[in-house]
Amino acid sequence: MFEGARVAVVVPCFNEERLITRVLDTMPDFVDRIYVVDDRSTDATTAKVKPYTARDPDRYRLIVHERNQGVGGAIATGYKAARDDRIDVTVVMAGDAQMDPHDLPALVAPVARGECDYSKGNRLFTGDAWNIIPRVRYLGNSMISLLTKIASGYWHVADSQSGYTAINLDALDTIDWDRMYKRYGQPNDLLVRLNVFNFRVQDVPVRPIYGIGEKSGIKPLRMIPRLAWLLWRLFLYRMVQKYVIRDFHPLLFFYLMGLVLFPIGVLSGAWLLGYRMLVGPVAGTSALFAAFMVITGLQFLFFAMWFDMDYNKQLR
Repeated sequence: MFEGARVAVVVPCFNEERLITRVLDTMPDFVDRIYVVDDRSTDATTAKVKPYTARDPDRYRLIVHERNQGVGGAIATGYKAARDDRIDVTVVMAGDAQMDPHDLPALVAPVARGECDYSKGNRLFTGDAWNIIPRVRYLGNSMISLLTKIASGYWHVADSQSGYTAINLDALDTIDWDRMYKRYGQPNDLLVRLNVFNFRVQDVPVRPIYGIGEKSGIKPLRMIPRLAWLLWRLFLYRMVQKYVIRDFHPLLFFYLMGLVLFPIGVLSGAWLLGYRMLVGPVAGTSALFAAFMVITGLQFLFFAMWFDMDYNKQLR
């Protein structure tokens, strides 16, 4: 227990036979239960975990998927098990030992004390992040984190792709885990759903760990377009759920006007530029009209973001 709160850790695994025992051996003593979710591994991950479950079946629970569901699906399975066991604080730690167990108390503390409903590790707070995290992943993470701020409404969350998190029982009871995105976009999907229900989220600095033999299945250059499309759909989902169904805010009209005027202005400007370069002079009024739409569209978008930021400022 941690300050009177029961704590569990969900460990999603897929082919982690090399590092899963390191994760289990370094788990802090205050962790009451550990759910190892094997997402249909093809290596000896399950065999590595079974001695732990045999030695202490109350603390170690092994759940094996019948088919591969992705990391989000594995996390959802662990969350549902923790919810059914009425665990107060549930943490996610990957099976590849990239999450420092020494950061666990800092991650659990704000949730256990009721200061927030969901805490999220931020690897970018440390000054060494640029030197530790592979550059392509660092830049890709920063880009996706910026888009996630807009999509989720949690403008203070800086490391959206970090899976090192802690969540309370109230949030576990509220979120529909069967509808959660099951692949690498799960942290982004969850942030949007938490915002719809006005749960408080807090960033916690954690130490990034790389180069210990882990094998990442993430290809940043391939994932960015896919996640960008997911975030666009999540943004629309949040706008409808939060500002139409559950409440109303005029920022909807600002976003709508900005999303109409800005693209039209950009396309008009590009067409006029191409016409000027390939054909000849264009009318000055046409150029002014395109510039007017770009500037006005940007103003509408910035005001909408400002309204959204102000509306959600209490959720930190």
